[in-house]
Amino acid sequence: MKRTVLPVIAMLAGISTAFAFNITGPDGKLDVSVELDAEGRPCYSVTLDGKTMLRQSPLGFESNIGSFTTSSSIVPSEVRRVEEHYTLDRIKKSSVDYRANEATVSFETPGGGRWEVEFRVSDHDVAFRYRIPRQGDTGAIYICSEASGFRFPGGTTTFLTPQRTAMENWKRTSPSYEEVYTADAPMDAVSQYGRGYTFPCLFRVGDDGWVLLSETGVDGYYCGSHLSDYRLNGLYTIAYPMPEENNGNGNAGAAMALPGYTPWRTITVGRDLAPIVETTVPWDLVSPRYDSANSYEPGCGTWSWIVWQDKSINMEDQKAYIDFAHEMGYRYVLVDNWWDTQIGRDRLPELAGYARSKGVSLIMWYSSSGYWNDIEQGPINCMDNPIRRKAEMRWLRSLGVKGIKVDFFGGDKQETMRLYEAILSDADDHGLMVIFHGCTLPRGWERMYPNYVGSEA
Repeated sequence: MKRTVLPVIAMLAGISTAFAFNITGPDGKLDVSVELDAEGRPCYSVTLDGKTMLRQSPLGFESNIGSFTTSSSIVPSEVRRVEEHYTLDRIKKSSVDYRANEATVSFETPGGGRWEVEFRVSDHDVAFRYRIPRQGDTGAIYICSEASGFRFPGGTTTFLTPQRTAMENWKRTSPSYEEVYTADAPMDAVSQYGRGYTFPCLFRVGDDGWVLLSETGVDGYYCGSHLSDYRLNGLYTIAYPMPEENNGNGNAGAAMALPGYTPWRTITVGRDLAPIVETTVPWDLVSPRYDSANSYEPGCGTWSWIVWQDKSINMEDQKAYIDFAHEMGYRYVLVDNWWDTQIGRDRLPELAGYARSKGVSLIMWYSSSGYWNDIEQGPINCMDNPIRRKAEMRWLRSLGVKGIKVDFFGGDKQETMRLYEAILSDADDHGLMVIFHGCTLPRGWERMYPNYVGSEA
């Protein structure tokens, strides 16, 4: 993996509010213009082949140390070229050559607050994130909300799935990213639950092209976000988790030490749907969060629950599925919920030994916790507590178990992102792969965490 950053164009600092700074992709067709509007609010717009994909859209955020939505100046850096090659065995393309142009635009609020927006523009993808330096003696910030928005031309239609209201649905497990998409709807249609929309979000800009919105690089230093409901004049904005998520535990915003970065907001643009389908932007912008001493081999497996459901989680049926996996040449069998009572912890070594005798490995199901929903399917209260989690993972490793499936998370708050990351990190210490279910979207995690396999939702 190699990343190269080269200067392309030098720009002047100290620009007036009338100045518009432009960044184009390597082939010159995708263009981002950054400027201050008449009220001194930073904004950007996006064109492809001269066609407007996003009109003047707001930038900035509100925080506990002030508002970062206006600026007295716009100071762009030089434009730099980014070139990187990487390989990854669990995404749509195993070998990726990434090329983009990058620039940082600095702003200063009337009160002296400093902040920057880092832009990346490739041939079909725009991405931006905020960099917040220390503010004098202030070394920490809580971001309450973002002004970050996406303003579409009139006549745009949408392909969106609604964000579910927190603490609803079965066992109070929502939002769990299991709603359906509505195709080709007008922008001013209200989302089903009035809570906005789950990423990724697809838009058709008339006959001019398509735009896909999402985010990537979310980890324990930020919350997961989604898209707001339609606002006036073609505008959608970044929306944070609902306060009710996680049964009310934890803040809905994002706290970080300074200097710090927000996740990347991504905008994939194409005249047709090919760039939307082929984009690798969720992984282009991130890097591994830790080195692993383990070698992971995802592969085919079997799963009794999908056919026989809860009653099949018993010794006889699981051995039958191990036999089936052996006959098919599959590597894994997933043992689903209730195994701790319907098979029993004391008999799991027997089942794991039988699987080994057949050249098959087990993946074991767990609930994510117990205090943010009403789940009774066991095992519960193993994965949310670091002491018990590590002990459980040591035990699984001693049995030759190769992975875990962790289910029924409580939402997208920052503390939940920390839990995802903690489970992945501890699992890697014990050589375990991880699958999530009833969960958020992965946001680049295939590259960020070497033992992350996938998400079911």
